[in-house]
Amino acid sequence: MNPGRRVAAGVAIVVALTMFGSAGYMLIERMSFIDALYMTVITITTVGYEEVKPLDTAGRIFTMAIIFIGVGTAYYVFAAVTEAVVGGQLREFMGKSAMNRKIQQLEGHVILCGYGRFGRIVADQLKRDRHTVVVIEQNPALEPELIRAGVYYLIGSALDPDLLEQAGVRTASDIVVATASDPDNVFISLSVRSMNAKIRIHARAETEAGLRHLELAGADRAMSSYQFSAYRIAAAIARPSVIDFLSLVLPGQGEDVSLEEVAIGRDSLLAARTIGDIETSSPRLRVIGLKRGPDPIAIVPDAATAIEGGDLLVVIGSRDSLERLAEAAQNRPAR
Repeated sequence: MNPGRRVAAGVAIVVALTMFGSAGYMLIERMSFIDALYMTVITITTVGYEEVKPLDTAGRIFTMAIIFIGVGTAYYVFAAVTEAVVGGQLREFMGKSAMNRKIQQLEGHVILCGYGRFGRIVADQLKRDRHTVVVIEQNPALEPELIRAGVYYLIGSALDPDLLEQAGVRTASDIVVATASDPDNVFISLSVRSMNAKIRIHARAETEAGLRHLELAGADRAMSSYQFSAYRIAAAIARPSVIDFLSLVLPGQGEDVSLEEVAIGRDSLLAARTIGDIETSSPRLRVIGLKRGPDPIAIVPDAATAIEGGDLLVVIGSRDSLERLAEAAQNRPAR
């Protein structure tokens, strides 16, 4: 039985014993209800106050029975309450300590600063794409929601460099700065960049000035959610078929076809093969983008282009074909 049920059971026993004792004194000693209730309470609690009236033999035997039962019940309730309060706090502390230790061991994870409406969508999508996420959220009222979401989390302000350290900012691959304050987002971006020069910073802005300041602060990508939403609505009116197509092929959205990024390993089975060769050998798959080193991304690269280790391919195709390509890209035998 869990501690909460034990407390409830103990309280129910005490109430039942109190009613039973009161009824017993009223029948055996002919006491009034108040006197009987008083006698029952001082007997159960063993406070030792003066009896309402001298008890006869039957009354004394009944009182001893009430004492034996009442003291045992009192200890039971006390133990249950102690377990519920102290044990619950201990479990919570131990659980958070274990989570903090796991966070310290992470590498290549994503830190998310802010778990508002914007942050929740980011976290859900990252989890769907199998990224490990560590959330930093200032509002402790959101902790139950973070627990239900099944993500690592820290309660506090991302403005605190120590909390960023606890989130593993030096070993994270990306950080999403998504608080509702432009000044806070700029400050966090500056702090993060000074702590990890290689981390990719994705920041949310509320204003045009915020976008400019975030870029100056070292954010790799700064985006206004309002601006993006406005562009999306306008495009849906002007080019509805294109928007419908993008909605189907975005990662995690379509049922069978998806648009993915595939990283080619240095010793990949795909190295030296041409894009046309890969497309011919993979059903329902097309390479629509190639990113090589610092060069700009090449849209719809030539089919004769040879793939090199370290390339990034933007590929559209069936999920089965994409999974096989990803396996070969990491030098794993295709299924």
